Amino acid sequence: MHLSDIVARFDETLATDEFADVDASANGLQVGPDDAEVETVAFAVDAAEATIEAAIDADADLLVTHHGLVWGGFDRLTGRNFDRVEPLIREDIALYVSHLPLDGHQKLGNAAGVADHLDLRVREPFGSMGPVHIGQRGVFDSPKTTEEVREALDELDGSTGTQVIDFGPDEISDVAIVTGSGVDWLDEAVETGVDALVTGEGKQKVYHEAREAGLTVFLAGHYATETFGVRSLAALADEMGVETEYISHPTGL
Repeated sequence: MHLSDIVARFDETLATDEFADVDASANGLQVGPDDAEVETVAFAVDAAEATIEAAIDADADLLVTHHGLVWGGFDRLTGRNFDRVEPLIREDIALYVSHLPLDGHQKLGNAAGVADHLDLRVREPFGSMGPVHIGQRGVFDSPKTTEEVREALDELDGSTGTQVIDFGPDEISDVAIVTGSGVDWLDEAVETGVDALVTGEGKQKVYHEAREAGLTVFLAGHYATETFGVRSLAALADEMGVETEYISHPTGL
């Protein structure tokens, strides 16, 4: 299959262009010629030496990741940047990246995956960022205790244990999700009246903000909350008739 066909399918499905003005990541094809042929595609959360080496071992023609290599462009292709890009070029492996588009897609995205895992219903977009959303909100069929939600999040791939900032109600019904580093959307969570915010990692200020707002915040791990999107793209690639390989490389963070 032509690389350009895969890129076009992913870009269209994820509405990549809609995120161009709000995302620091250079989403889309970051490394590789449009006219390359692709038989095997590897998928990973991060583009790093470890996952690139694994893609080489898998004999991949394309590596698809959530976190890419280009965040605003390179001043110089030296040091760590060179060490990551050089093996891709040497081994003829293209790199496709989807950051915020893959966080916010309401069916294939990371937040949607966490919502699926928690079995949330009555879904709607959450986590506004300019004209787009990068998260999702939903409700439980019946209220859950904080401990029940924590235990469910501890089951995520790559989880090292969920940290809970517990200032919300005893029973949780309405949940907002922004994966990765999403505590900056705490105010939106308060405004929408949810009982809890699920995200990956926190900042010092979130403790006091959650306490003052009467909100529970679950910090389930940046990596652990962001494996769903690339897995969804792998399933889409399977439907397109290429071989796929998922590279698991948890960071513990």
